[in-house]
Amino acid sequence: MDGETVVAACAVVIAVASFTVSVYEVRATRQHNRHSVRPILQLQRRMSKGQKAGIRLINAGLGPAVILSTSLTVDGEVIGVWNKAGADRAREGLVVRPYAVTFSESQTIATDYEDFLLSVDPYEPQAHAEFIDLITRRLHLEIRYESLYGGENYHVTLRPRTEG
Repeated sequence: MDGETVVAACAVVIAVASFTVSVYEVRATRQHNRHSVRPILQLQRRMSKGQKAGIRLINAGLGPAVILSTSLTVDGEVIGVWNKAGADRAREGLVVRPYAVTFSESQTIATDYEDFLLSVDPYEPQAHAEFIDLITRRLHLEIRYESLYGGENYHVTLRPRTEG
């Protein structure tokens, strides 16, 4: 092997290594960008006497969440999706009718979103015992969502508490 062949072979090896590093860096940057705008939805129960109480939805992530689907179950019976009709069926028969905030599929939940999906205001333990029973022991809510990039299929679930 002469010197020119060695230099040419080294140049090819360096070019292939540079290309490999570039591809890896582009993939890492894309993954970082996806993670940096990931929505993180949380469902929480809040019950403080004299204040607004109920089920609260929070987007604690850095990007908006696109709702793919919702599923609502009460007492083990599938009610359907979390829309006005579903919320009406969930709160049906309650003496005190809680306020409901609903949304549709493909709706976007903004970054820093925070609102009660089902609530009473002000909360009084005696007057709202039925409502608290609904949101703690009887209601099951699941929300499937993704980021603006799409394809992640994230989900958040509020399950009934079990005794014991």
